[in-house]
Amino acid sequence: MKTVLITGCSSGIGLDAAHHLRDRGWSVIPTCRRESDLQARRDEGFDPLHLELADETSVARCADAARERGTTALVNNAAFAIPGAAEDLPRGALRSIFEANLFGTHDLTTRLIPHFRVSGGRVVQISSVLGLVGIPWRGAYVATKFALEGLTDVMRVEMADTPVKFVLIEPGPIGTRIRLNSIPHFEKWIDWQNSHRVQQYRDTLLKRLYHPAAKKDRFELPPRAVSEKIALALETATPRPRYYVTTPTHISGIGRRLLSTRALDWFARRS
Repeated sequence: MKTVLITGCSSGIGLDAAHHLRDRGWSVIPTCRRESDLQARRDEGFDPLHLELADETSVARCADAARERGTTALVNNAAFAIPGAAEDLPRGALRSIFEANLFGTHDLTTRLIPHFRVSGGRVVQISSVLGLVGIPWRGAYVATKFALEGLTDVMRVEMADTPVKFVLIEPGPIGTRIRLNSIPHFEKWIDWQNSHRVQQYRDTLLKRLYHPAAKKDRFELPPRAVSEKIALALETATPRPRYYVTTPTHISGIGRRLLSTRALDWFARRS
């Protein structure tokens, strides 16, 4: 049976992908950080693994267990955001988000690559529309996704002489808990009351964080839209290097190729 390890399965894209792929005949190994989420996955019939991407020991244990179970594919989905103006991001904030969104993800991937070289594995990286264009208040998350995109592009080229395939998936606005989950990180790292942009925080970001129902993204899709692209990336004999999911992602992908930097900046401010 095909076996896939999916990171970040407490909710949202990871959880939906776990159910969708299992329904398609995959043996799914979901990972979570909290014991309550691990137990919830067990109650759903999964045999999950604990994974804390910022902890090298946890990553190593997860990779060892995944190899023992014969994992043939990896979906790197786990990530979090730290909203705030880029000028207000302290060094520790960037260090913490890169540890999970990039360093831990890359560590897990490289630990599985030797196994995938033998079994012909596949790595699916869940990036973002924010891996294509940067918009205000998302600097930390954008930085990690731009880095993931670049690293994945290089690995796809370098691994072309092996049976290991790398695929990027770029969602846009998806109906998940990422905004709600970002609040503790925002409160920990961003001293917005003492920012030069304090009024902008009150007028924009705070409303989106604490009152999300007040403004829903026009092009938002459910997690299943991403899960279907994940299945396509895993099951197609020759997958595309990239799969766009939402309308803003398609527009951003085209915009990066056709628009000037000034035009992209205008588009980012409008976003």
